[in-house]
Amino acid sequence: MVGMAITVHNDGVAISVSRAGWGRPLVLCPGLLTTQADLHELIELLRRDHEVVTFDLRGHGLSSAAAGRYTFEAFLGDLGAVMARLDLPSAPVLVGHSLGADLALHHARAHPDTVGALVLVDGANPVPEPFLSEADLPEFRAMADDAARHAPLTAREIIEVNLEVDAVRARILDVYREIDRPISMIMSTAMAGDGDDERTRWRNRNWRAGIERLVRERPDISTTWLDAGHGLVVTHPTDVARIISRLVGC
Repeated sequence: MVGMAITVHNDGVAISVSRAGWGRPLVLCPGLLTTQADLHELIELLRRDHEVVTFDLRGHGLSSAAAGRYTFEAFLGDLGAVMARLDLPSAPVLVGHSLGADLALHHARAHPDTVGALVLVDGANPVPEPFLSEADLPEFRAMADDAARHAPLTAREIIEVNLEVDAVRARILDVYREIDRPISMIMSTAMAGDGDDERTRWRNRNWRAGIERLVRERPDISTTWLDAGHGLVVTHPTDVARIISRLVGC
């Protein structure tokens, strides 16, 4: 189909949506602090085999800012509004990265008939221990301060959303138990980076342990590990697109 841009309104926010490509429909949900522009290379690769719909979360990219707090439920509402607006020939593959993976999973539980399959990229991980302990907050505040210089959210908002995601993931195995759609995972081997300090090594072990825990609970879930960091959708778009097309078909 010819590319088109639409605006979806939800909760006082104007969400920028783009749609183009041919083939089995796929909806791509970006993660926190990630925009359609950041994902342009992955999007173009996926459009070779799929009709791809993607969008910017509230306060990101071309979407308008929120009047209130940025919360998991608010972002989930944005995804739901986009999905409700689509008129696709069949239930799409819902692909989410990082926070987008958690949003995709929760949407599939609430609206199973709107999703044909799920591909979750480096997110929605039932990690045994939360990533943001009290001891980690000073380091993470410094990272959030740096990110906020080039991001739509303030440092405080970035921290609050990440703390909320930690709480969501503490209960996420229950969400997986309620979903009967095919689920595939694409995970990074170095989610926390490739540093050799003990805290980085622990974070990467905790990330892998979460997926091992998930597969014990749901052995039907397929997992592909990519030798990359958490930004794999930007740094390794060719690999991610190839894996997605292999997993879901064209």
